Amino acid sequence: MPPAQRHHPTLADVAQRAGVSASTVSRTMRGLPTVSPEVRARVEQAARELNFVISRQASSLVTGRTGVVAVLAPTLNSWFIGSALSSLGPVLRAAGLELLVYVIPDMTERTDFFERLPARRNADALLVFSFDLSEAESARLDELQMPVVYLSQHAEGRPSVYVDDVAGARAGTRHLLGLGHRRIAFVQTTGASGFSFSSHERLLGYQQALAEAGVEPAGELVVATPPGHKRRTAEAVGRLLSLREPPTAIFAEQDEVAVSVLWTLRRAHIDVPRRMSVLGFDDHQMAEWSDLTTIAQSPEDIGRSAGELARALINDPEADLARHIVLPTRLIPRATTAPPPQASQTPAE
Repeated sequence: MPPAQRHHPTLADVAQRAGVSASTVSRTMRGLPTVSPEVRARVEQAARELNFVISRQASSLVTGRTGVVAVLAPTLNSWFIGSALSSLGPVLRAAGLELLVYVIPDMTERTDFFERLPARRNADALLVFSFDLSEAESARLDELQMPVVYLSQHAEGRPSVYVDDVAGARAGTRHLLGLGHRRIAFVQTTGASGFSFSSHERLLGYQQALAEAGVEPAGELVVATPPGHKRRTAEAVGRLLSLREPPTAIFAEQDEVAVSVLWTLRRAHIDVPRRMSVLGFDDHQMAEWSDLTTIAQSPEDIGRSAGELARALINDPEADLARHIVLPTRLIPRATTAPPPQASQTPAE
């Protein structure tokens, strides 16, 4: 004989055991305040005894909420995004919310997402992680009629959570200036999907610090390289070293690039920091391994702050939808920065 089919408890089963109506069970499970403490306790006890759990789909039909927060990201192959998600998840779970991730790494999936907007039916809020959006795409997300929170970027008139990249880069450049450096190069990243806001802001902070110190920014000292591409980074460093007056310090926009710069310099037998100082930005785990001086940000704090902001916006429809949470950065001096070397030779006439 086939095994007997398992009976899944229903709302009516809980009502019968608790001695109340099905509508009272429904109000209790939805957390409505119209149920007395005594009745609530009876219903919850009956639900536990029957292993009854109200489905999220059934609950959403009544409350209009899904209990889900969605994330839109260009990739998961990112230290920043992975770290932020690791702290976002616990914040949402503590609030009884689940996490749904949409990864759209190419134009085909991107076009499909913005045409269908699947988050409209499947989530109560959307978190946009380090995503470079066109004006049309941003306007499309505004049509979701739900809170849309932007992470690691400033979105005008929309809730955003990000670090002060300008202040961080300014502090890093001031550190190098304070050591006596005047020829300070800046290595930008190219092709890092979703991070153009931070890239622009960090370059701006570098330029501001030079201007404050009365140092003329030299365009030849700003070079670009794709992240994680050692050969292209080596070529960028080679251009800097071949200048008539090479830099004495290199400020890399990301720690991953800074580590590639260190690798290139050491292969060329250029001592760091006695002949060349190197500074990064992020405080990636590899920065500590490499003893790299860096500007630290906390993607975990960004993830937590974004989760708390999303929860607040979901629970309060009248909340400020243009709120910006700007988190600080801090300088972590390590072994890759020092005063510049003294000239050992008189320049040729």
